[in-house]
Amino acid sequence: MAADATADAGGPNEGMSEEDKMAAEWASALSESKGSGADGNAVASELAAPAESVAPAAFTNFAPTGGAGAAAPGNDLNMILDIPVQLTVELGRTRVPIKHILQLAQGSVVELETLAGEPMDVLVNGFLIAQGEVVVVNEKFGIRLTDIVTPSERMRRLSRT
Repeated sequence: MAADATADAGGPNEGMSEEDKMAAEWASALSESKGSGADGNAVASELAAPAESVAPAAFTNFAPTGGAGAAAPGNDLNMILDIPVQLTVELGRTRVPIKHILQLAQGSVVELETLAGEPMDVLVNGFLIAQGEVVVVNEKFGIRLTDIVTPSERMRRLSRT
């Protein structure tokens, strides 16, 4: 390739094939970008070097380093406190054929599998987190939580699905 580069420097690419011209252009571009040597051999030797010569990636540590300006451990939780989630209270479920759905009209009653007085399920983004009972507060329905699902129980339920 050194012969190509010297031939290119001697004139306007006279007597060179199209491939030789392209190789000469690549060699000069590589040497300019690397800033070393006119023939681009430094780049070729770097590509052939073992991977051990590559420095490991450096990651910035965002953890507090301590001292007066250090954030309290609970402050990490503050970053997610304003994220909205879907809270659902499930009264009950049932399975019915489509023909019964098509027969529903105003005043129809759909029987649920849940018994009267049984606790309602409280779901956050579709995952059961608690159970409770229906209450009326200022003429609005609400739910009083009677049982919170433990984190270990939540993990067990997740592994079943």
